[in-house]
Amino acid sequence: MMTQGFGQRLADATAARGPLCVGIDPHPALLSAWDLPEDAGGLERFALTAVEALAGEVAVLKPQSAFFEVYGSAGVAVLERTIAEARQAGALVLLDVKRGDIGSTMTAYAMAYLDEHSPLAADAITASPYLGYGSLAPAIGIAEQTGRGVFVLARTSNPEGAGLQRSVHGSGDSIAQYIVDSAAETNAGADPMGYVGVVAGATIKPGELDFSKLNGPILAPGLGAQGATVADLRAVFGPALPQVLPATARDVLHHGPDVGGLRSAARRVRDDLARLLVA
Repeated sequence: MMTQGFGQRLADATAARGPLCVGIDPHPALLSAWDLPEDAGGLERFALTAVEALAGEVAVLKPQSAFFEVYGSAGVAVLERTIAEARQAGALVLLDVKRGDIGSTMTAYAMAYLDEHSPLAADAITASPYLGYGSLAPAIGIAEQTGRGVFVLARTSNPEGAGLQRSVHGSGDSIAQYIVDSAAETNAGADPMGYVGVVAGATIKPGELDFSKLNGPILAPGLGAQGATVADLRAVFGPALPQVLPATARDVLHHGPDVGGLRSAARRVRDDLARLLVA
């Protein structure tokens, strides 16, 4: 079990290394670009090269579970090793699994990714609340017990999500705002911030969501290939900018397989973010 909660550990990591999350997304096109075979061996070389290059440089690494699962048990074994080696090198690992279910099934997912005895245990996971925010209670409870985190999808960067996420909830707010406010209730009183974050794309409209009560981290995908720039972050998130964990993947990964190239690309983004925060 962690001796500190996830909110504190994330705050410490971003203070030391800057607020950057880099995805480890072994997409077939990237494997090909790195001249690697589209099999478990190529997957392992890709993922461990990314860990070697980046785990000592950035605060958070975010493996996309689907790109490992597609290779079956061999791919899941690579994912286990990727998580372990990234954490050993000092990075926090946010496992992008986007799980969402009910009851005992949600509990099983939470045990798989958040229980300290699981070989797949990460520092945090992404989760989908679209079976009801309350359906995530098992994951949120286990995360609290083990000092880990949960990032709940609120207003995602994909265009298809807008219609649902902007729909009006029974509270009168948008569904996305309801999710942010629900996370805020869990995080109330936490210092420096709580362990339940939200996912809100860096491509959303400025002012679309009110994060003033969240008291938790905001994972902001969409930086780089999806069109958002470092400069956009201040406009989109405003006063909540210190809580934002911007995420990028392809803009860094396409500099591989050269370890030095990957590190240099991550450092450039990290340094741009640092300048934004002091501007």
